[in-house]
Amino acid sequence: MITIQRVRVRWGPAARGAGEANARRGLDRLFPLPSPLPDGEVIVHEVLAAETLGYQPRAEVWTGDTERIGLRLTPEGTAWRVERLPVIAGYPRHESPNRLFVVRQGETARYRANFRFLHTTCPCDPSWYYESWTVHIGHGRDLSAAPDHDVDHRTHLYGGSTRPRRARLRSARH
Repeated sequence: MITIQRVRVRWGPAARGAGEANARRGLDRLFPLPSPLPDGEVIVHEVLAAETLGYQPRAEVWTGDTERIGLRLTPEGTAWRVERLPVIAGYPRHESPNRLFVVRQGETARYRANFRFLHTTCPCDPSWYYESWTVHIGHGRDLSAAPDHDVDHRTHLYGGSTRPRRARLRSARH
């Protein structure tokens, strides 16, 4: 059995500052799975903590369909290949599936990413929202175990230049 928990934290442009980031800190943690879990080969537990809901987590559980959470799972013998599906309506743009890892029996995995999504398709009124994803996957193992695979695709979302690295700052002074 494969158990997946995707934790999404969602916020709007007004919540981009440091104080607002502190309010979101730690919300992407692993949540307890509901009990009992439904029967199925693949079980998905989706948790959403949104600014519009006061960051109170809302959860949903289903079996099977992982494409709803942006992943494709393909069996490879007794293991499962996990791919991230294309994300076209957001930034960073991912237009083709991306292989993340293969999870074997008794292994766990974690995938982290963040995105900026456009609310509307009208370029005259762009309205963005932001999401941070933490996806925990267990193949016959408790999700709280240290991950055997850990992929981190988080990036700078707010535009502008990124912070300069310390090494570049030091070399600029000499």
